[in-house]
Amino acid sequence: MVSNVSALGRNGVHDWLLLRASAIILTLYILYILGFVVLAQELTFDVWHGFFSSSITKVFTLLALLSILIHAWIGMWQVLTDYVKPLAVRLVLQLAIVVTLVVYLLYGTIVVWGA
Repeated sequence: MVSNVSALGRNGVHDWLLLRASAIILTLYILYILGFVVLAQELTFDVWHGFFSSSITKVFTLLALLSILIHAWIGMWQVLTDYVKPLAVRLVLQLAIVVTLVVYLLYGTIVVWGA
């Protein structure tokens, strides 16, 4: 039996809800970006810069990034617990994935909010 200590949610139902919520956020973000592209008169650097400079776009972009990372962690956790049986190997791989996802989050935050 696999311990649920390294799962993001407390159980499978919580992970399922997190996956669905993150998928909804990502869908809304895609529609938001597509809506901007369709409604924009022209797409120049200044137009894109203005769009991504707005606070709502920055917050929505970070929320979308966080949703991607949650989605990735749950998916990778499921794959590792299903296919990597040696505990030490699985924990090292999980640690590597967590470190990578945290780096992505930090770098994404720096990119979105500026340094």
